[in-house]
Amino acid sequence: MRIAKISPQSNRVLSIVADDGRIGNFDVSSYLKYEAFEALQDHTEFLKVFNGGYFVEWDCGADLSADTIEARWQVVGETAPQTTA
Repeated sequence: MRIAKISPQSNRVLSIVADDGRIGNFDVSSYLKYEAFEALQDHTEFLKVFNGGYFVEWDCGADLSADTIEARWQVVGETAPQTTA
């Protein structure tokens, strides 16, 4: 899966649009107990997420691969596939 768009939500959930058009939510809250993700307990830090296409990364250095997200996300809909320029 390649991540076309990512939007952090207030409840530690990432709303994600995949390049194939699937739309889903990924709950990051279960990762907050790990040292690498502790900074994300601060909502301001959680909002500083970067879309790397095949991964997401935060300013604090925490990251998740698209494979991890795809394995655990909840698909909630579909849209037209996203094209990359």
